[in-house]
Amino acid sequence: MNVTIRKIGNSEGIIIPKEVLNRLGLKAGDTLEIAETNGAIELRPEQADLAEQLKAARIGMEKYRVALRELAK
Repeated sequence: MNVTIRKIGNSEGIIIPKEVLNRLGLKAGDTLEIAETNGAIELRPEQADLAEQLKAARIGMEKYRVALRELAK
């Protein structure tokens, strides 16, 4: 299956065919991880656990920003 890179606002993107989205259980608004491997682009559904962990880490880093800065010295 081929897709074409299209201009979308100031960015560029592709349209993923509905059949592919249905097979993978994806819908509009889902988040994908993108990886570049050996000259190929790989899209994977974002791992919910990882996303939650990163969100918690960002909250913790913001809350303890001053302490973390002091510890980094």
